[in-house]
Amino acid sequence: MLLDALLGGSLNWNYLLAGVLSSLAVIFFTLPLHEWAHAFVATKFGDPTPKYQGRLSINPFKHIDYIGALMIIFVGIGWAKPVNVDMRYFKNPKRDMALVGAAGPVMNLLVAVVLLFIYNLLNVFLTLPLIITYIFYFFSYINVSLAIFNLIPVPPFDGSRILNCILPDRIYYKLMQNEQMMYIILFVVLIFLNRTGILSFITSNVYSFLNFIVSLPFRFLP
Repeated sequence: MLLDALLGGSLNWNYLLAGVLSSLAVIFFTLPLHEWAHAFVATKFGDPTPKYQGRLSINPFKHIDYIGALMIIFVGIGWAKPVNVDMRYFKNPKRDMALVGAAGPVMNLLVAVVLLFIYNLLNVFLTLPLIITYIFYFFSYINVSLAIFNLIPVPPFDGSRILNCILPDRIYYKLMQNEQMMYIILFVVLIFLNRTGILSFITSNVYSFLNFIVSLPFRFLP
């Protein structure tokens, strides 16, 4: 995010400021909601661990990982402290763990949809300054990007919890026993996604689809 703006040649101050403000909004608003969603769903399924550890909260300082926050500012992709979950409390461990894992990315997509709705609504009645347009774009786009990023089915991402629901226990537990190998795979996957632009391609298309759906009713307004 900030890195792209600084390395992009001609410096656009509206673009740069909007990127920084949007990144801070993600760090202090979206990431806490993402982790709260995990904690909320886990608690509803009977696990008291998130509540005991103070994670059933939208206080950003309960969730911030400072390296992950810096990554959000400079790259546009980052993370918060993961919510600890004890699946032994769940009645249906595989299904419930998958739903806990999905809760965070779903929250990101909901935030993106709300932001796009507000932007389209304001755009009907007001001529928005360029910096406001940038802020809405970056804020919603980063949320979509975080949702896609977290669905990568490799630990420690949320997608690995969903993978648990799909794979047979024997295969899943074998993968988890080789956790160090999984981190190497994660590193290779991230390099591959970055080099090929697949992550950006998926994010851009999901963002465009959501924006199309949300903006559709506003197109019929006079």
